[in-house]
Amino acid sequence: MPKIKTSRAAAKRFKKTGTGKLKRMKAYKSHILTKKSPKRKRNLRKAAMTDQTNAKVMKKILPYL
Repeated sequence: MPKIKTSRAAAKRFKKTGTGKLKRMKAYKSHILTKKSPKRKRNLRKAAMTDQTNAKVMKKILPYL
């Protein structure tokens, strides 16, 4: 049986936690930051967990993570 290829784009964006959940960074923090409030930018710094509705798809594209 051939090995399953990992999606390299996804592998760079997600990390697995100790409990097996996927951790991601939030979007909208790269540019056009002048109109965003400091509170909003501060909250975008924090990592978030991927939603359970996407878990099945994520397991398929990240088989060895």
